[in-house]
Amino acid sequence: MRYPIYIHRTDTGTYSGFVPDIQGCFFAGDTFNKTIEDAASAIDAHVEFTVNEGGRIPVARTFEIYADDPDCQGGTWAYIDVDLSKYDGRSVN
Repeated sequence: MRYPIYIHRTDTGTYSGFVPDIQGCFFAGDTFNKTIEDAASAIDAHVEFTVNEGGRIPVARTFEIYADDPDCQGGTWAYIDVDLSKYDGRSVN
């Protein structure tokens, strides 16, 4: 599944962001590439926790639906591919 992520550069020159489709999933890094790596780890950890708690894996949507969201202005969008096969048999919300 490909999750859209939103990244912005902070005032100190580092990066941070969030996954709009996964409530509470945040990430950060000193460089853009490190931020992407942290995003992938954050998504995996969040999904694993959700599944272990009996929750459903959130469906990934496209970033276009967030175009007017005030929290998603002035930054950069990317997609993170997440292998959900280890959660086969679990529900997707």
